Amino acid sequence: MKFSAAIAALFMASEAAAFVPATSRAAVPTVRYSSVAEPENAEAKAKVPAGLEKELNYLEKEIEGMRAEQDEKMEQAKEVSTSFDEKAEEAVKAFVPPPGAPSISDWDRIEPGRYNDMEMSIAMPMLKRPSKLDGTHAGDYGFDPLGLTESLDLYTMMEAEIRHARLAMIAVIGWPLSELVAPNWMLQGSNHLAPSVLNGFNPVSFLATAAMFAGLGYAEYKTSLRLNSVGTELGQKHKSDMQDVWKYGVPGDYNFDPLGLYSAFGDNAVGRKAMRELEISHGRWAMVAITAFAAWEALTGHAVVENTMFFEPNALLPALGLGWFAFNQFYEIENTEQYLFQVKMTSEGQMRAEEVKRNAGYLAESAKDLGPMIENGIETANDLKEKYDKFTEDYTESKMAYTKKDQ
Repeated sequence: MKFSAAIAALFMASEAAAFVPATSRAAVPTVRYSSVAEPENAEAKAKVPAGLEKELNYLEKEIEGMRAEQDEKMEQAKEVSTSFDEKAEEAVKAFVPPPGAPSISDWDRIEPGRYNDMEMSIAMPMLKRPSKLDGTHAGDYGFDPLGLTESLDLYTMMEAEIRHARLAMIAVIGWPLSELVAPNWMLQGSNHLAPSVLNGFNPVSFLATAAMFAGLGYAEYKTSLRLNSVGTELGQKHKSDMQDVWKYGVPGDYNFDPLGLYSAFGDNAVGRKAMRELEISHGRWAMVAITAFAAWEALTGHAVVENTMFFEPNALLPALGLGWFAFNQFYEIENTEQYLFQVKMTSEGQMRAEEVKRNAGYLAESAKDLGPMIENGIETANDLKEKYDKFTEDYTESKMAYTKKDQ
């Protein structure tokens, strides 16, 4: 028993020593484990059984091997820690600007050439990217199949596009709204079409249209110079945002933001560009839609609000909207260099799908539990119906018998 206790104590001491750092162990004098059970004089040593001495020597060798293995692991961990510290220091140096450089965040100004490393156009992958459409400006996806940016002024074309886009967004709402709520005498023809160049005008609608275009024309004239926003609040912000691009600021800047929505995505260069991206994207769709309105009514002679799910009460449009909303909760559409249209489940969608499966399982289990209750309810209802029918029959017979008795 004493020998077994000595062996156990020796093994536990070796295990504890394995967790002591190498630097700490170096300061402690090495003690041979065999000395714990080894007598000091030769006479006593001779009395130690040979089997026990052999076992102690074996344990000593095992402990030395474990200590060497632990030291090796500590050295490996130290090397990994040193490598990680060096990489972290490199990352910090890459993020922090060198001494003397201006401390300007990437969010504070627009950096030109976002698509400089892309050879092909994003909008038309079969064509090369136009040289002047490098992703610097809002709404730039490399779409210029006619090569207009090579011969015309880029700022002028951007200014014209945003002006037409804003007018189209107003018109795409006003056109169907006029056909829905305007009095018939302001509309054209027996089908009550919105007044337009193709549909025609009556004297009242012509005067109203002429007055509107006169006001818009005056606004166009007053804002036609590309330096019209100099000195304004938004003009100063745009000048700072675009200082690495050009001196003209941002096309379509009227210094008009009464609700303060321009900084909804962030009060910095990147946030303001994101809002301009949103505006020009909606404006382009509006220009396509208003062109489709005019073409439809010119070709068919019927208003766009007739027999259309967008303008008449129906269940199809809400169903499509709910379907699209549900689709976006699980999937996304990607446009990569290899695929133009790829549907992919998102990580959030996978989590939602698992949650739906779990809830469906819970409902199935609940339905199994409700099954007997429903059956009992049906049987009870049938019994009540039989009793009611019997009561009605008995009442009718008794009433008829009483009537015959009176006769």
